[in-house]
Amino acid sequence: MSFLPNRTVDVPSEAERLYSEWLQSINSQLEDPSCDRYELCRRVLTDIHYPALQGIDQSSLTSSTSLLLANLDPHNVTLEPEYYSDIDLAQYYKVKPLIWLWEMFDQSPLSENVYLGIRLRRILARNIFRKCGRNFKAFHHVKLSFGYNLEVGDDVIIHRHVLLDDRGGIEIGNRASISDFANIYSHSHDIVDGRKITTPVTVIGERVRVTYHATVMSGVHLAEGTMLGSFGIATRNTDPHSVYAGIPARKIKDKPISDRKDGSD
Repeated sequence: MSFLPNRTVDVPSEAERLYSEWLQSINSQLEDPSCDRYELCRRVLTDIHYPALQGIDQSSLTSSTSLLLANLDPHNVTLEPEYYSDIDLAQYYKVKPLIWLWEMFDQSPLSENVYLGIRLRRILARNIFRKCGRNFKAFHHVKLSFGYNLEVGDDVIIHRHVLLDDRGGIEIGNRASISDFANIYSHSHDIVDGRKITTPVTVIGERVRVTYHATVMSGVHLAEGTMLGSFGIATRNTDPHSVYAGIPARKIKDKPISDRKDGSD
């Protein structure tokens, strides 16, 4: 098996300058305690999706165009977590405009730009999550629930189309990796009455790998160094440095001792 670490990829200096200026502008505004996050979101999304319509007299627009512009203002949209009775509205309404900015950025032509997208999502994550460590990387179309119940360590990577249902809380340890189309849950429903809900914290330990299309059910603790195989469903806590697979996921082997020592999970 070949050892294939990621390459370092540069962008042209002029593009890097443009990206840096744009990102720094957003970051600086978010660092200002007086920042109106709703207005920031509306303005940035309008610039991205309909730049020619920024500040235009809406009486001259068709109703459909006005509708599109209104939808970019997070005041005018509702998101699924707002309907949950256990939501902390004070916390959620602080992060809602940034979650909407994240989601609608990912609907724009800019979202597939890895260099730009990772850096914007990192800025947003630091202002949404309860804790966000250094060098966080999220690729496009990651879906959050409350957002404010996420705790993420250093060097965490979240790949494409991942669901992070942090309704009850999700803790992700240093150097953990969650692969494409994985689902991490922190709430579950009673089998008889779906309105009865439990919300235990779900823990993804240090250097855990949740691989493609796998699912971690609410309250599960994936111990340090666990690998959850593709399409596996983790319903129980795992042993450290072990490989789990299947539905429900079961331990199929231990990792080599050498992998545990050098941390190359």
